[in-house]
Amino acid sequence: MKKYIEKLHFITHDIQQSSHIEQAQVACEAGAKWIQYRCLSKADDGLLADINAIAEICDDWGATLIITNHVHLKGKADIQGFHIENMSADFIALRKQIGEEFTLGGSANTVEDLIRLSKEGADYAGFGPFNITTTKPNDYPLLGIKGYANAIEKLKTENIDLPILAVGGVTLANIPQLLETGIYGIAASSAINQAENMYEAYLDFYKAVI
Repeated sequence: MKKYIEKLHFITHDIQQSSHIEQAQVACEAGAKWIQYRCLSKADDGLLADINAIAEICDDWGATLIITNHVHLKGKADIQGFHIENMSADFIALRKQIGEEFTLGGSANTVEDLIRLSKEGADYAGFGPFNITTTKPNDYPLLGIKGYANAIEKLKTENIDLPILAVGGVTLANIPQLLETGIYGIAASSAINQAENMYEAYLDFYKAVI
């Protein structure tokens, strides 16, 4: 079942100056239609308190709510889908677990990752890191513009049609070049939620992507 995937994904994050709920509220007020709640620091009660509040915000503004990992929370809140960061996860099993009605996205760092996600039923892929990022520190190779261009070309030769979003250290200035590679869209967190004016930062990203 083909899902609608927004071209700009806003990812909430644990930051001192703003709660996940506040980040979602500002992003939605600025026009966000896709909120990915990424919190790996709370127990289920805290997660559900956040998710229920953010779900109400998303409902008010017509935004899709995706949860990073935590598939065990399916059915406990108004969630539209899940993004799985484990690049070795079994997406066939995950799809059986959550059902066809939920959106299922995955993280990838190589073309092989992207091909596997496509074959195992993912609806989209967050492909990165593009550049150095403090949101999700890792040791994966940085892709750069060339990495995206090469990946998109390879997917075309394989006749794979999977929405690919650049993620990891993407700034406003990078967006035109990234979109020229043929990727579907952008996922962003710190470039927006740690900007001096988060509302204006989201608007700037939206205008550049959409």
